[in-house]
Amino acid sequence: MPLVPQIAQKFIIRIILKSYEMKFIADLHVHSRYSRATAKNLDLENLYIAAQLKGVTVVGTGDFTYPAWFEEISEKLVAAEPGLYKLKDDLARHCDNQVPESCRGMVRFIKIGNIKSDGRPILGLDARDLLEILLETSDQAFLIPAHIWTPWFSMLGSKSGFDSVEECFEDLTPHIFAVETGLSSDPAMNWRVSSLDGFTLVSNSDAHSPLNLGREANLFDTQLSYPAIKTALKTADSNQFLGTFEFYPEQGKYHVDGHRACNISFWPETTLKHEGQCPTCGKPLTLGVLYRVEELADRLEGQKPSRRSPYFSIIQLEHILSEILRVGSGSRKVQQAYQTALVKLGSEFKILHNLDSDAINQAGIPLLAEAVQRMRRREIDIIPGYDGEYGRVRIFKDHERQLLMGQQSLFKVNTNLRRLIFSAS
Repeated sequence: MPLVPQIAQKFIIRIILKSYEMKFIADLHVHSRYSRATAKNLDLENLYIAAQLKGVTVVGTGDFTYPAWFEEISEKLVAAEPGLYKLKDDLARHCDNQVPESCRGMVRFIKIGNIKSDGRPILGLDARDLLEILLETSDQAFLIPAHIWTPWFSMLGSKSGFDSVEECFEDLTPHIFAVETGLSSDPAMNWRVSSLDGFTLVSNSDAHSPLNLGREANLFDTQLSYPAIKTALKTADSNQFLGTFEFYPEQGKYHVDGHRACNISFWPETTLKHEGQCPTCGKPLTLGVLYRVEELADRLEGQKPSRRSPYFSIIQLEHILSEILRVGSGSRKVQQAYQTALVKLGSEFKILHNLDSDAINQAGIPLLAEAVQRMRRREIDIIPGYDGEYGRVRIFKDHERQLLMGQQSLFKVNTNLRRLIFSAS
């Protein structure tokens, strides 16, 4: 073959390969409607719809070896890109009718999870032995320890008995290359523990309902395939794994210490003064993630390892609207505003992460653009979560709300006046 056509052929191949690469958001840790304490509508169709509303492209299939859930997965999904699956066309067309045009996009499913119990992976099995079984099952399989700091049943939680990844997985530790930070911690907290430096820090929603999908997630710039996702996580290549979207850790259910039954919550220093006991009933406090990080930290707050990925702190759009409208996030008023924002602006991640204030103002929702900017600048107040209670976000103080609403009303009057003047002239 002549040289010029060979060069042209290689160039075309490179273009074709590049066309399969894309930036996408992945949420790899979700549950199913068969799991304990999950919504009854947590099925594949509603995950497909929620993924588009949120702006998530790749979704985990949850605890897929639970028999009834695996049967449903087998019936409703078909193979797509390598290692990924898509909803069958007839189901997808029906679901697309429930998604605004502004939010529609590709959705793929990836299989993660293990072992039947109550629909969730709860095992009477040593973590190191589980990893050994997994590695023997498939050379493509890998294990990511979930929400590693949570007090109950998590690798570095206060009741786990482990102080490091190495203590947990022993000789098989080299096969662990990523850990999940969980809702009650963020990368900055994990950076204080140098033994985690060699692991990619990932974040996922641990969704128990469709609309909690994407409350934490990961950002990739790779080919859309299982092998590419695995490679990006394993190498933490900054051109492929672009970082994580994070709960503000104070929002998480186990950020600080406390005893929910007695309405007691403490920062770690106060817990130490009370020797870990609830001053009301005398029972042990549930030690939160912040306390546990302080126990294991060997860096000062603010110090960073050389190998790290960026992260972006977000608040779910429904919670922002709840704060703006001063009603519950499940209220009709918030749901109407949520749908308005999606129809006019696009997916939730687009609103929270990409759009500027002028674009967000096009939705016509007072204070939304200001609230998103404050979220991005970390200019918010949060009453931290403890002992199973989520933290409560406050973006505006009452006097600020009134002042800003007045300014926005005045801006609208001036804008309308200018339009009248120009149209008259």
